Amino acid sequence: MYAYQQQVRREERRLHVVRPIPKRVVRSKKVVKRKKRINPLFYLLRLGMVLSCFYLFAVYVHPFCYNNLIKQVFYPNNLNMTTSVPKNMAQVDYKKSSSVNLYSLMNPVSNYLYNDLFLNRNLMTPTVQKTHSEVTTMYQTSEMTGLKKSLQGLMAEYSTVKPAIYVWEYENGQYVDINADIQYSAASIIKLPVLVRMFKSIEANQMTIYDEMTLTNYYKASGSGDLQYAQTGRKYSLDALAKTMIQDSDNSATNMIMAKMGGMDDVNAGLRDWGISKTYVRTWLPDLKGTNKTTAKDLAKILYNLDNPGFLNINSREYIIDYMSHVKNNKLIAAGLGSGALFVHKTGDIGTMLGDAGIVYAPDGKKYIIVILANRPYNAPQGKDFIVKASALIYKSIVG
Repeated sequence: MYAYQQQVRREERRLHVVRPIPKRVVRSKKVVKRKKRINPLFYLLRLGMVLSCFYLFAVYVHPFCYNNLIKQVFYPNNLNMTTSVPKNMAQVDYKKSSSVNLYSLMNPVSNYLYNDLFLNRNLMTPTVQKTHSEVTTMYQTSEMTGLKKSLQGLMAEYSTVKPAIYVWEYENGQYVDINADIQYSAASIIKLPVLVRMFKSIEANQMTIYDEMTLTNYYKASGSGDLQYAQTGRKYSLDALAKTMIQDSDNSATNMIMAKMGGMDDVNAGLRDWGISKTYVRTWLPDLKGTNKTTAKDLAKILYNLDNPGFLNINSREYIIDYMSHVKNNKLIAAGLGSGALFVHKTGDIGTMLGDAGIVYAPDGKKYIIVILANRPYNAPQGKDFIVKASALIYKSIVG
């Protein structure tokens, strides 16, 4: 046996076979680690840092994210529009705005696109455009101080009425300005710039006066006008809609015309383009809360440019004058005019604000612009009485 083992080993050496050396079995030893004791000061410091971070998030980060991110994306209609804040919207530079506007980032076409309806829904907010060179401003010479004092005396008699008055006569450029730059709710007088914007779009070959629109339930609006009771599916030409919008102050017709042009933003773009700085549309009619704004001087500027051939062509002017000379509500400024006077105008009433704006053509050839906006207690008759008496004072002072 031994000899055999020796022979095997010699053969392995000859064949270079290496036999593995058996490893020693090493038993593992368990290492027990001792837990470190946490310093109470370190624990309090860490807790304070966590609470501080939570406080900063709750007070600063969360309100910022909600107002500038979440609110602009999911609730754009509830935003406080930046265009209603500045005193002069035409001077706002949105490209240099420091605020985050995620809604504009998600809707980049809103910076240049005015056909903003999708499934008959307005997608855009008011934009700012440069002033158009064709629009001119009334040349003001001297203020009619005697007439102004008479109007201020009348205002003292009607303490509950807070009016804005602007009068400008064509012959000498004399004027009266009482709160004419202060913003008031526009009510239905906002239909005047809507009408002018429609004809500017017609002149730009974007539509024609004969284009038709179909009345749907979406366009029907409560308040003034009978179109809300008309049969759904009927078709109306823009001529018919514009006529009922001005003469009957129809809210449904107004919404249809604005939708045809591209929504509220198109009206606002036109106003900015004309250099009208404090008038804008924010709400489809009826605007019972008075969020659509204007000023007496802005309305006067629009009225003044109705006679500007560089702004409107003769066809547009004839249509506009025809509509506005047949307004059915003649109980405000028209009621204070003398016999034989022609009044081209548009009225507005939302209960808390009553107004009238137009051009007076006197029988002797004299002509003047008059705008009266009056804040009053809801439906208080003092508002109407004040406007009628103020109109009579102005007519007597200018025409005699």
